[in-house]
Amino acid sequence: MLDYNKIKEAAQSHEKAMIAFLRDIVKDPGESCDEKAHIDTIAAEMKKLNFDEVTIDPQGNVIGYMGDGDKIIAYDAHIDTVGIGNLANWDFDPYKGYENETEIGGRGVSDQCGGIVSAVYGARIMKDLDLIPEGCKIMVVGTVQEEDCDGLCWQYIIREDKIRPEFVVSTEPTDGGIYRGHRGRMEIRVDVQGISCHGSAPERGDNAIYKMADILQDVRSLNENDDADDKEIKGLVKMLNPKYNKGYEEARFLGKGTITASEIFYTSPSRCAVADSCSVSLDRRMTFGETWESCLDEIRELPNVKKYGDDVKVSMYHYDRPSYTGCVYEIECYFPTWAIPEDHPVTQSLIAAHTSLYGDKRIGAEAVTKEREARPLTDKWTFSTNGVTIMGRNNIPCIGFGPGAEAQAHAPNEITWKKDLVTCAAVYAALPYNYFNK
Repeated sequence: MLDYNKIKEAAQSHEKAMIAFLRDIVKDPGESCDEKAHIDTIAAEMKKLNFDEVTIDPQGNVIGYMGDGDKIIAYDAHIDTVGIGNLANWDFDPYKGYENETEIGGRGVSDQCGGIVSAVYGARIMKDLDLIPEGCKIMVVGTVQEEDCDGLCWQYIIREDKIRPEFVVSTEPTDGGIYRGHRGRMEIRVDVQGISCHGSAPERGDNAIYKMADILQDVRSLNENDDADDKEIKGLVKMLNPKYNKGYEEARFLGKGTITASEIFYTSPSRCAVADSCSVSLDRRMTFGETWESCLDEIRELPNVKKYGDDVKVSMYHYDRPSYTGCVYEIECYFPTWAIPEDHPVTQSLIAAHTSLYGDKRIGAEAVTKEREARPLTDKWTFSTNGVTIMGRNNIPCIGFGPGAEAQAHAPNEITWKKDLVTCAAVYAALPYNYFNK
């Protein structure tokens, strides 16, 4: 039997070190493709804590191991951040940050450098308390480029580093909850061709912007319509209906898909000419039962896309931006929906670890506990994570539990809670035993 009190005491004893580690990471900018300072700081901390092995792979991901078995239990944290946006919206320096009795402020403290901190110290606790199951090793990985292209890092780790864990814990912020999936997403581009002419006689040309305007009304209908029989364009809500989706139960858990126009481009000879091309980017969030093929076909079947025929091209974006090491690893901008079942051994093992340590309700600092307890312990993310590749593309079981809050992600005045760092380190340390002794 595990001594859960001893695990909690060990996690609490590392609180000051974890706070210092987190603040040391986020004092440097670490946007996607420029994460070297973050990686170096994490690698140094792993070595200081006597990880059995610390490596940085060719893409730039830092990987630390505790133990030497054949089975791998992995803890993933993307350590890149978004930018700071308008500095005028910050009440403090986003890199210098701050701390008070309960909080830590700074860009990336919730999204999601706090996760790597708890995972690193959780692994150290496992080593100290002899909690690493026989035949296993614990993998803690700080991954790059997630904000740019979620899951790219894990596609590289699985396919190129040849690492396939037994399961992966995503340490993305979960607001004290255990998250078992989220909607997928993809980035779609629609290109429309027209013919330019002088703006004084627009009837001589074929205005691509007007054609795109028609198409965008159809796109809007996808997002806003219901799925009634009289609707020519049935709304995306149809995937919650067993009539249209065999996986409707998980779709209802994750929520309906959405679509929105996120960017628009055009070409025209001048401001006094008819536009001869127009393009838009569409952000498509997918629920259970939707695939990239079904989503592209859905756009191709819109009435106004069909109306304009060969003048319209519908495609998916590709990502090919080099990592900070110069590694280019091209991938489609498709991030599959995923959900691990609630009765899966990984889900149940994490629930058991949390319940044994802290009970069956979400916890946190006093300022957030009441709000958290009103929500179910087992839930889902609104945003996307590396789980899109871990489980979505590669079917490796993935579960989420991490310090911080989703609402802090990408926001000015980003904060996390000291108590969350301790809680997560303890739960991470208890999880492998619960999994192998389920």
